Amino acid sequence: MTPAARIAAAVQVLDACLAGEPATRALLTWSRASRFAGSGDRNAVRDLVYTALRRRRSAAARGGAETGRGLMLGLLREAGEDPDTLFTGKGHAPPPLTDTERQAWRQPEGDGEVCDLPDWLVGEFRESLAERWRETALALRDRAPVFLRANFRKTDLDEAVAALSSDGVSTEPHPLAPGALVVTEGARRVAQSRAYRDGLVELQDGASQAVTASIPLHNGMKVLDYCAGGGGKTLSMASGREATFFCHDVDARRMADLPERARRAGVRVTLLETAEVARHAPFDVVLCDAPCSGSGSWRRDPEGKWALTESRLADLTAIQDGILDAASALVAPEGLLAYATCSFLNAENEARVKAFLNRNPGWTCVLQRRFGPGDGGDGFFTAHLTRGPQAADT
Repeated sequence: MTPAARIAAAVQVLDACLAGEPATRALLTWSRASRFAGSGDRNAVRDLVYTALRRRRSAAARGGAETGRGLMLGLLREAGEDPDTLFTGKGHAPPPLTDTERQAWRQPEGDGEVCDLPDWLVGEFRESLAERWRETALALRDRAPVFLRANFRKTDLDEAVAALSSDGVSTEPHPLAPGALVVTEGARRVAQSRAYRDGLVELQDGASQAVTASIPLHNGMKVLDYCAGGGGKTLSMASGREATFFCHDVDARRMADLPERARRAGVRVTLLETAEVARHAPFDVVLCDAPCSGSGSWRRDPEGKWALTESRLADLTAIQDGILDAASALVAPEGLLAYATCSFLNAENEARVKAFLNRNPGWTCVLQRRFGPGDGGDGFFTAHLTRGPQAADT
């Protein structure tokens, strides 16, 4: 496919996304109907679509319309490229620009458009991130790095780097976490690499790894991942440790792939239905990676940025309160309740911890930490809660 044909395909996919179809599904529909497109073409179209979704407001301003065509025009103008060289109408290129399209565009105005945020979220970012709010919002306009985690049950960093390199994947150790490797070349080869197939490495963001690395685990502990999802944090906690690991999720279907992932990683995990959890309590550590806005990972899931509403955020904070209250009853008297979100928003982070402590005067926060793009990975928050008088370390 020519560059112009790829842009035409991205326009088609973006129109489907703007009409409400998830990007992954819209891209799959396009690729199935476009057998002529090679893997390089599919990857290029995907990158165009996700860049446009990350920069939806600013691109619409520069393109003169919030349509697939407008977003692609906006991206070209932002990059300093002349749209007329690609919008020619020849072959599979998009039709030429109209007089209206030449006149309607403008530079982004106001914090929401410039930083590619819904207007209502600008205030939330300011409150939550203070002087770092703008740089954080702007960072969400770019593609996220690809991180791997070396599985210390099977390898060490040097061996993992060498194994990946032999399959054309270049990586470098990253200071965010002991097993963190950032991919510098060959990210799309990871899933086919021997190191991945044999469980030497796992895909996991560096800040997510840092969250689990912060939990003080010892051999022989009973550990519950209360909102396990796919189980990535359980596998991270189990890397090089001989504890007993349990996983629960209110929607057990989210854990469907976990047994195979655990087998590949060499980890034993017991999956628990909701009715079974209390029977296995108490636990030395309960991790609550709570459902959240996902604002810390909007580089990877830009649709979430535009789907979040004030009402949905209020619903999420109520869910987070309920999870903390339920999980706290499962913690052993000297145990640890670890709370985590992939969110930048104070409403989901410090405010939830404060509300929990107000409801439960016997508990204390002994650690709070935020991670952001400036640290190298996604946005994450974590807090450690125990029963006791220790002062919080922020």
